[in-house]
Amino acid sequence: MSSSSVKPAGFAFLPMYDWPEVRSETDRFWSLLREALRDHGLAAPARLERGRELLPAWRDPALLIGQTCGLPLVRHLAEAVCVLGSPDYGLDGCPPGHYRSVVVVPQGSAAATLADLKGARLAYNHSGSQSGEGALRHLLAPLAKGRALFSGVIETGSHRAALQAVAGGQADAATLDAVSFRLAQAHEPAARKVRVLLETPPTPGLPLITARANHAWVPVLRRAVVAAIEAATSDLRAALSLRGFVAFDVQDYAVIAERDRQAAALGYPVLA
Repeated sequence: MSSSSVKPAGFAFLPMYDWPEVRSETDRFWSLLREALRDHGLAAPARLERGRELLPAWRDPALLIGQTCGLPLVRHLAEAVCVLGSPDYGLDGCPPGHYRSVVVVPQGSAAATLADLKGARLAYNHSGSQSGEGALRHLLAPLAKGRALFSGVIETGSHRAALQAVAGGQADAATLDAVSFRLAQAHEPAARKVRVLLETPPTPGLPLITARANHAWVPVLRRAVVAAIEAATSDLRAALSLRGFVAFDVQDYAVIAERDRQAAALGYPVLA
């Protein structure tokens, strides 16, 4: 199909759930998606790129297909990319294509509500993450009333490291997205040492995107994603929690932008 393809390959970047334990499955999925793209007339790179800095990669005009996070999308990327939609990960209590965060505490913690975390040490992946920071900040803002709730906030660099910090006693609670927690339950021993305290309200899931220059190809890219998920074997779908795909536009992520504005208006612009 490459000789009849009408779009340069660019690069592909799917970093959000690319845990080492499922890296081979992520590569298998990319092979299916690459073939589906080629079947739809789009040349696609042979391999996924890894190790690139996130924001520059998401903004790169050579991006053919990538996955980002909802908060960076509404804060930094809306003018630079087109949204394709989100995979449906089949999360309980979430509409198709949506996800949420979970707040975890040690198994022996007496905390029963978010208010019980006053004075606790919180771990999260990084500032600007919807699942690590934004979703929880939306719940905290009216509770904290502009005052710091936690005695300390630890930015760990990843959801997995945040969970490990709780299990290891370096933090009293952590916030991470529900798909990452599912991966942790399958692959991270520290997950057995924590329990879920609460779940945040659902929002549209981590969006698949393409560079703004590819706007004319959005329908084709969406069809290719659907075809790749349908072609995946049952074991591959299970490993990556792939249940389907829901097409979204950037406007569907306005709920994240609005919650971000509400938290800032209540004097809670960052986790504290």
